[in-house]
Amino acid sequence: MRSSAADAPPPATASEIGDLPVEIVSDEEMALIEAALSAAAAASRPVLSSAAARRAVQLSSCAAYSAASGGDIEDSPPLPTPRRGSLLARFRDRRALAVTDITATEWCDKQQEFVLEHGKPEMTQAMKAGSERHAQLEQEVIERVEVTIRSAEESWAVKFMNFIVGANQLMLEGITREIPVIGVVEGSWMIGVIDELRMPPDGISVHPILVDTKTRYKPTVPSEAQKRNGRLQVMCYKYLWDNLISEKFPAENFFSYFDLDPGYLLSDDIKQYIRLLGLNAKTLEDVLKYFKVTCHTLPRSQEQLLLRYELQADNSLLEEYQFSYDARWLKDQFQEVLSFWQGAREPKFVSEEERWKCSFCKFANNCPINASTSRCC
Repeated sequence: MRSSAADAPPPATASEIGDLPVEIVSDEEMALIEAALSAAAAASRPVLSSAAARRAVQLSSCAAYSAASGGDIEDSPPLPTPRRGSLLARFRDRRALAVTDITATEWCDKQQEFVLEHGKPEMTQAMKAGSERHAQLEQEVIERVEVTIRSAEESWAVKFMNFIVGANQLMLEGITREIPVIGVVEGSWMIGVIDELRMPPDGISVHPILVDTKTRYKPTVPSEAQKRNGRLQVMCYKYLWDNLISEKFPAENFFSYFDLDPGYLLSDDIKQYIRLLGLNAKTLEDVLKYFKVTCHTLPRSQEQLLLRYELQADNSLLEEYQFSYDARWLKDQFQEVLSFWQGAREPKFVSEEERWKCSFCKFANNCPINASTSRCC
């Protein structure tokens, strides 16, 4: 569901649960779980997205509650302050990095710097066609409902409700799309919206598959550079999803970093919507509690990830590209990209082999290295 102020899993088996350290459930958390489970009969059909509501599905009553062991992140110290003058401090102060910030930087540091300094170029017809295709795919499984958002607290409440609804749609219907995720990556907050999560067709595995669909203007398979960038994007989504499932959400750091009031009273419009889903929440903190309980009921995603490439002209499938999650490679990518955002290094330029990217760059004429024969932005 988009608001008028638009911004920006089957249960685990006993054997699987036995392999995980189980966290003791407090009386308060148990009450929240029971409230969610009893909401099945009351859930209606619409829910929220970044600033609106998406189709609601019945809250599942059969998922196992488990969490990875370890220190209590809720009590961890505040995250480090971004270096003064860094791109992170200048352009993402009190905001999270987006997964698209990570992939855009991997594509070309210098181009990303230009975008931050001068703004994004106008969308091309190919970009518009890609956005329209994603909207079409989303509408196949999600209905959007309008709701007015008055504050940052309400925007985040809607995002958390979108996650809750999408997670339960995944469990009951085997598929969901456009589900928001958030987490801390190498000391920086990061957000993203997963294109698609689907349950395996074999009916045996309880671990959902992460899928991202990309459109292409010409009927050609993507280059290795494009596939690498796509791999990075989907691995980021898996990292954020799995961390929400296996770690304790750092609520205090969340409220502090984004300068949010946990006791902020939600509007009657949003409270009524939440009641339609069978839940009772008056404040952002109330919604966050339901969000954390939902995370504890979900399974980690599969290690095999999927990129789909479609032709824009007729949505025909050009290629399905399956690949394995690589935690070490992803960590290296995070550290490389964040060193740029944190001001620890100067922006780099694309390699000689990938200079073809320059022909698609709207800032190429202004690039200080444009005249070089060895590299370019």
